[in-house]
Amino acid sequence: MRVTKKIKAEQIRILSEVYSGAKPALVFRNPFELLIAVILSAQCTDKRVNMVTERLFQKAATPEAILEMGLAALENEIKDCGLYHNKAKNILAACQMLLTEHGGEVPADFEALQRLPGVGRKTANVVMSVAFHQPAIAVDTHVFRVANRLQLAPGSTPLEVELGLQKAIPREAWSDAHHWLIWHGRRLCKARKPLCGECPLNMVCPGKES
Repeated sequence: MRVTKKIKAEQIRILSEVYSGAKPALVFRNPFELLIAVILSAQCTDKRVNMVTERLFQKAATPEAILEMGLAALENEIKDCGLYHNKAKNILAACQMLLTEHGGEVPADFEALQRLPGVGRKTANVVMSVAFHQPAIAVDTHVFRVANRLQLAPGSTPLEVELGLQKAIPREAWSDAHHWLIWHGRRLCKARKPLCGECPLNMVCPGKES
């Protein structure tokens, strides 16, 4: 199947209808809590992160409070998320930078976010989109897989896929489309056994399994 602009538009239309109103699975109350949750989500499920942050934020929900915990206590709080040694170091360093350079507030600036320890392009895009309501498409493993299978935005790197999605999807829909693609990847277009027979995109998907 050759994926034309018309087919891509149909893919986007179907996704927008099926996953209308899709929201982040992470639980947070403000940009800082979202930032910490996304840092913790690397190679960890959102369900697990929510369990950890519920416990963590009861004890420390500000940069100052997390710094006061110290490394050992923070590692103990987040060890269920995996990679907790590096995550704890990055979180503490990010909290320190927020206090010294941003008055304790999470900056609503993409480049400034990327300068925070533990924050890459994906995390910065999530924060800009979800916390500050700016058009952005964060490419996680689900978005990367679905975009390639649909050939909506084929690419060998997350950046290539992100740029391709920006071209294929109207700017005003970028943030919503991020959630459409994530939920489609979680529910149907799974990594090992995609549920192609149940997929509403079956007729416009070149990657479907027979």
